[in-house]
Amino acid sequence: MFKRIGLFLATNLAVMVLLGLVLNVLRAFGYDFGPNGQLLVVALVIGFGGAFLSLAMSKWVAKRMTGLQLITTGRNADEAWLLETVKRQADAAGIKMPEVGVYDAPEINAFATGPSRNNSLVAISTGLLRGMNRDQAEAVLGHEVSHVANGDMVTMALIQGVLNTFVIFAARVVGRIVDGMISGGRDGPGIGYYVIVMVLDIVFGLLASIVAMWFSRHREFRADAGGANLAGRAKMISALEALGQTYGQSTLPSAVKAFGISGGVAHGFKRLFMTHPPLAERIQALKEAA
Repeated sequence: MFKRIGLFLATNLAVMVLLGLVLNVLRAFGYDFGPNGQLLVVALVIGFGGAFLSLAMSKWVAKRMTGLQLITTGRNADEAWLLETVKRQADAAGIKMPEVGVYDAPEINAFATGPSRNNSLVAISTGLLRGMNRDQAEAVLGHEVSHVANGDMVTMALIQGVLNTFVIFAARVVGRIVDGMISGGRDGPGIGYYVIVMVLDIVFGLLASIVAMWFSRHREFRADAGGANLAGRAKMISALEALGQTYGQSTLPSAVKAFGISGGVAHGFKRLFMTHPPLAERIQALKEAA
């Protein structure tokens, strides 16, 4: 708890310091958009800059944090099958062959990441290799290739950039208004301004997370449908049913977890913050589509 609070305060402090630095640089070069205009420019730079920096580093981060082993040649029958399957599906989806890797994890899981449709990575867990047959694994690979073909990583980065910008800009504009009402016209922001901004960062951040998670759940339905198209609907349904063995379990680091095929389990209000739809809904959507 205290670690999270400390991280949150440090993040807010870093954002405020960076806001001040960028505003000073803008003024030094003669740019004067007005207070709100300057703030919007800075919010856009920070909001989209952070999102696209994460996207650009996504493959590198995934490799380092999962310790996955890249498969470049088929040293055995399983590796040859993985490479051949991903290559065939990538060709069918109209994308460049992704890098293929296997990472050590007990649960059935897989993920795709990368900065673009033609610069991507598809990885599966050792738990998946043990817990699924080839038909099911083929469907999972199709699901991940569909994420890449749909441009989901870029789409989520764009959405996150918009939401980051909204949170940074709105929290500080509202904070300035409220602080002005409380201070009675005092020049410059007081301590109340910074407290208000931190609170609004939490509130607006939660609202932004709900929007981002809705888009994330929507893309999972699309990727399931894509996996069904590439591997066959029966195989995709069977794969999701097999995924139920360890659904809700994930040893993936937080930076990659949202891109895994296995989601979490939540009820009530917490469902708004789920990155993946419930497994039963995903299976039902495929059956209804048939």
